[in-house]
Amino acid sequence: MRAALALSALLIAMYSPAGLAQPDENAARQQLDALGQEIESLSQRLSATGQARDSAERDLREVETELAETHQRLDALQAERRQLDDEMAQLNQHRERLEGERTRQYAALSQQLAALYRLGPTPQLKLLLNQGDPAELDRMQAYLNRFTQARNQRLADIARLDAALADTQHALNERQTRLLSLEDELDSQRARLVERTNERSSVVATLDDRYGSEADRLADLNDNREQAERKLREIQAELARLDAPTPTTNITRTQGDLPWPVQGDITTAYNRRDGVHYNGIVIQASAGTQVGAVHTGRVVFAEWMRGFGNLVIIDHGDQVMTLYAHLQQFSVRPGQQVSRGDEIGRVGDSGGQPRAALYFEVRQRGEPINPQRWIARR
Repeated sequence: MRAALALSALLIAMYSPAGLAQPDENAARQQLDALGQEIESLSQRLSATGQARDSAERDLREVETELAETHQRLDALQAERRQLDDEMAQLNQHRERLEGERTRQYAALSQQLAALYRLGPTPQLKLLLNQGDPAELDRMQAYLNRFTQARNQRLADIARLDAALADTQHALNERQTRLLSLEDELDSQRARLVERTNERSSVVATLDDRYGSEADRLADLNDNREQAERKLREIQAELARLDAPTPTTNITRTQGDLPWPVQGDITTAYNRRDGVHYNGIVIQASAGTQVGAVHTGRVVFAEWMRGFGNLVIIDHGDQVMTLYAHLQQFSVRPGQQVSRGDEIGRVGDSGGQPRAALYFEVRQRGEPINPQRWIARR
């Protein structure tokens, strides 16, 4: 009974329409967060158990992991630079508006001072010495009072505009300084990217050189697939032991209508016996192309795995998981909830692949099934 209530709370939190109040929404979200933390801890434990077979594969894992981190850092820096550029553009527009308002205030003050000058140096004294109609004197005194108030208000407005302009200029200077610092860091990260890319090429060449024949290469690929199968079974077993499994996302109802994780031609079809690509499809795409989740779910793995390179696994509930491999970088972390179409990474060639492409796999009850039965026809 308690398990059923917990699952109901999770479903309410994940799939209730936005804006509808739910009495146990906070508790459900806390349970979802706890599930995410447990999955993240699980992913760390599973990652720690994965050991490369020899030094060359350990080197490949290390350099491709660093490459992914460098790409992510570059993306973060470029996003920050774009934000700073936007902020500076807005501040410059604000400064122009302030300067225009100050110019108008100065012009109005100039007119007031010119009018006051025409009244002479001591208009109040002239009013007292004037023996005219008392009512007229009252009207003139009221006019002078309003004139003085208006002049003082203009002066106060100009002072306020001057202060706002000073603040705006200070903010612009701060962002300009940060922008210069960002440019230096971007140059450093680009240099690091080139260095790591060259290092990866060297490691891949070392891996290729160890094969005496095509049969040796295929044997190693099959060994990679078997190791990957063991790791995937571990993941599935650990997920089954979680106190709160991923709630259903009704993914089985979308079979044949899921979006493609990335647009491109299929270069390796399902069930083609080629090492780790035996259980899925390979979609050709340019390096750096965004990869999207095909359906709502929870990220249960986002690490480097032998044979797959940088790999993301999403659990969609109903014992269905999707796998996205050979990524250039990650855009998600273990335990994170994703929705259909959310970016989870970028197309790459990690795992020692000769060219950029995405490996995509669907598993139901732990068994691989043809992904083309799930994604929409084109």
